[in-house]
Amino acid sequence: MKNFTSVNDVPNIEKLVQDALNAKANPLKMNDLGKGKTMGLLFFNPSLRTRLSTHKAALNLGMSVMTMDMDKHGWKLEFEDGAVMNANTAEHIREGAAVISQYCDIIGIRTFPTLTDRKQDYSEHILNQFMQYATVPIVSLESATRHPLQSLTDLITIREHQKTERPKVVLSWAPHPKALPQAVANSFLEWMIAANMEVSVTHPEGYELSPEFAQNVPIEYNQKKAFEGADFIYTKNWSSYNDYGKILAQNSNWMITPDKMAVTNEAYFMHCLPVRRNVVVADAVIDSKQSLVIQQANNRTYAAQAVLKNILT
Repeated sequence: MKNFTSVNDVPNIEKLVQDALNAKANPLKMNDLGKGKTMGLLFFNPSLRTRLSTHKAALNLGMSVMTMDMDKHGWKLEFEDGAVMNANTAEHIREGAAVISQYCDIIGIRTFPTLTDRKQDYSEHILNQFMQYATVPIVSLESATRHPLQSLTDLITIREHQKTERPKVVLSWAPHPKALPQAVANSFLEWMIAANMEVSVTHPEGYELSPEFAQNVPIEYNQKKAFEGADFIYTKNWSSYNDYGKILAQNSNWMITPDKMAVTNEAYFMHCLPVRRNVVVADAVIDSKQSLVIQQANNRTYAAQAVLKNILT
């Protein structure tokens, strides 16, 4: 595996899941694999789980780690070729990526979309510029349109808890006071399709995802009906794709509640975190024995460790 930016970079999904489970069973078994190598973590936006879990994964493999908050501690980067840099950008991505590649053996990059320019966001402008000018492997720590480490984690967590060969998985939109990216939802569908899950999505009308990611996944606009018989409820807010980056309505009645979970097949509740309690999900759901959010967060380390192991080997 040269880079890790989407499920399309993975030759064998189930092997990668098994690598993660093996790492979870014995995290330090391959502690010499990354000896003498350095992982660089570049953050253009905030992070908790991604930052700490990827750092720990690299340490488990014996790597050194350098982390940089690009919005606070780095020069403002220019990403356009031919730019006359007489404004607020001080360093071009051509030099920046090349120099970072001299210091690091693997570069992890986390960026967010603008949520104003759909064409630029969905072109993965920043991530692709790094991939073009870096000379070492790139790992996406979340990009404008995808969050592959989270989705790999989600698949690992489902594999650990599924009770049937092909469980029914429902991706449910939930309300949020701020406009959020479609990245987690896009990526989750992409990985569930690739893993041949029985997956469907439920959201209010107007929150349809990009056809590139939604493909032929069934959509149900009645949330409670969508939940019937489900084995896993994966919850995430996202802003509108068609009316790009907009919150169309607060739809507070879409919060995940015990009465909605009651129509499922004793479904597990999943969320990537952070989550706004009693807005996205009721306390009674996230604190229940069916909630997997803490297990998911723990699995972030082993998802990252599996990815790094496959790049290093």
